[in-house]
Amino acid sequence: MRRLAPGTRVLLAVFLLTLPLVTPRIRGADEIEYFSYLRSLVFDGDLEFGNEYQHFYDRDPQGLAGFKATFLDRREKDTGYHINFGPLGSALLWSPLYLVTHGGVLLARALGAAVPADGFSRPYEAAACYASAVYGLLGLLLVRHALCRFAGVSDAAATLTTLGLWLGTPVVYYTTLAPGFSHATSLFAVSLTLWLWLRVREQGGTAGDWARIGLAGGLAGLVREQDALFLLAPGLDLLWRSRHGARRVLINASAMALAAVVAFVPQLLAYRVLNGHFKPSGHVGQKMNYLSPHFFQVLFDPGHGLFFWSPLLLVAAVGLVATVLKRRDGRGLLLGGALLFQVWINGAVESWTQAGAFGSRRFVAATLVFAWGLAPVMSAVARHARGAAWALLAACVWWNGSLMVQFGLRLMDRQRLEWPRVAVNQVTEVPRRLGRVTYLFLTDRERLVKEGL
Repeated sequence: MRRLAPGTRVLLAVFLLTLPLVTPRIRGADEIEYFSYLRSLVFDGDLEFGNEYQHFYDRDPQGLAGFKATFLDRREKDTGYHINFGPLGSALLWSPLYLVTHGGVLLARALGAAVPADGFSRPYEAAACYASAVYGLLGLLLVRHALCRFAGVSDAAATLTTLGLWLGTPVVYYTTLAPGFSHATSLFAVSLTLWLWLRVREQGGTAGDWARIGLAGGLAGLVREQDALFLLAPGLDLLWRSRHGARRVLINASAMALAAVVAFVPQLLAYRVLNGHFKPSGHVGQKMNYLSPHFFQVLFDPGHGLFFWSPLLLVAAVGLVATVLKRRDGRGLLLGGALLFQVWINGAVESWTQAGAFGSRRFVAATLVFAWGLAPVMSAVARHARGAAWALLAACVWWNGSLMVQFGLRLMDRQRLEWPRVAVNQVTEVPRRLGRVTYLFLTDRERLVKEGL
């Protein structure tokens, strides 16, 4: 039996250590939208979410007052169905564990347990949340493997890079404390897409290989529509290859595109049922300005920008640019281009600030791209001063972890980063409150979430 690489064993060990942090609870609007797809299809056999929305609202009327106004009290004009802005990919990926859990609940009831077999009770929510945690782990394993196999990075540097991006950015938050969002499944789907492309690019590939890339990219679009834009990296790669033989490239491109469309068909059908047409809700279109007026703010705004929330990603971005310029790395160039498209689409959304959410969560999917830039930096630093590499990692993990504590205890404005308040709190308020955070987290997590201070 082939032994696991040391770096893989490290990531698995860290995953086991983070499992107690997983919060098996569906709370916010986005989480409810994703979960409602799963519960409604399995138990009701339809895409009418009124009973799902009512269930979650009744459980927390005060906290979900805004959700009620947007989703429970309004319907799509053309169909009369309750609105759902979320795609169904996360529900699809959660479904195996959810169905197994349903079987377990039925068995438990047959043996005398009183747990409701209604699709809502705690085991069902836990199934979705723990499934997200597992998909997040799989995505991170793909990131580490891509660095080792395709970027020529040592196992130690690849593992250090992956750990840094896991624990030093919002990835850890959305794979543990808020797994009901789509970001853990998004990390997996996008990492799979890019890993398959990097493998084909290294070895050459058949039309079937390119079709698998398309299927993975279509799945990424099912999880979050904007994630389908990561297919631009392999797509532009194929366009570049057309210089050396257009016929084969055309076949491969057609296979990839057709497979992506086939994978996305379930969402198109859901759009048709919910909205009356094969496209997202008209409410979403009203929030878009494709000139991307907030392009630079997405990255550099002090209150909401990606690099202020996660300084490690600025290091990664600089490393990506340096790698492309120094090594003339075509893969890095294409990955960087895909990242810029993510910045563009996020800058086009009216809600670009992601206010009320922890960190720039919409970039969790791009973890492999950031890893491609960060790994050479970590390798170079480690070669000259191993302690400095660990210090950089520790500083970024502390920054991210402390922000999580501030966010949870409401020591910060959840709508934005306030300077210098947030930085001062990192060293004055957070350390002295760690004991209370740990106690409440272990004994009364719901109180911690609802009351904060």
